[in-house]
Amino acid sequence: MSSTSRTGSLIWLWLSAVVVAVDLWSKFVTNSSLKYGVPVEVLPVFDLRLSYNTGAAFSFLADAGGLQRWLFVLIAVVVSAVLLVWMKRTPRWQWWVGIAQALVLGGALGNLYDRVVHGYVIDFISLHYGEYYFAVFNLADVAISLGATLLIIDMLFLEGKVREKNETEGEA
Repeated sequence: MSSTSRTGSLIWLWLSAVVVAVDLWSKFVTNSSLKYGVPVEVLPVFDLRLSYNTGAAFSFLADAGGLQRWLFVLIAVVVSAVLLVWMKRTPRWQWWVGIAQALVLGGALGNLYDRVVHGYVIDFISLHYGEYYFAVFNLADVAISLGATLLIIDMLFLEGKVREKNETEGEA
C-alpha cells in the first residue's frame, strides 16, 4: 500500500486551513470595523451587517438558553472527526470529493472556533431583495454550502459512474 493510498484525500487539508484562515480573518476585520446591526451597503442586494448568531443556520435554537452552544460544539467536533476519517478513506483520484470534504471541514472549524471562543458565530454577509432578507452568514457558511453542494452533485450524478467504472475495471 503506497503512502498516497494510505492518506486518501487528506492532501486537501491545506484547503481546510485556508478556509479557516480566511474565515477568521474576515470575521476579525468585520468585528473590528463594523457596528453591530448597522448595515453597510455594498450593492443594492448586498450589505455588510455585523451579527452574532448563538444558534445554528437561520438562528435555529438561538433562544435555547445557552446549552445550544455546547450542543453545536459537540456536533462540529463529531462532524469534523467523521470528515477526517472519510477524507482518509476517499481515494485521491476522487479529487472533487476531497475538495468538497475539505470545504465543509474548514467551514465547520471556522464556526467551531467562534462558538468556543466567543459563544456565538460572527456573521456579516447580508443578501436581500427589497424588503426580503436572507439570513446573515459568513465565509465559513459559504464554504460549507459549496462543499455540501459538491457532495450532493457527486451523490446524484457521479457516484454511479464511479461505481460502474470500478466494476468494469474489476471484470477486466
